Amino acid sequence: MYKVDGSRCIGCHTCMGACPAMAIGTGTDGKCVIDPNKCMSCGTCAAICPVNAIVPESK
Repeated sequence: MYKVDGSRCIGCHTCMGACPAMAIGTGTDGKCVIDPNKCMSCGTCAAICPVNAIVPESK
């Protein structure tokens, strides 16, 4: 599972178009948020994020 680090996210939405599960949306602050119920944990979003704002969620 992945999460968006809001302090790093610049709201470019590059990850939204890359997510095969369409699990990424826009929060009220304009930054990206990942729906944990849709996330497949494939890591595509983390790999494409230009500012490394998407990180694995620690358990």
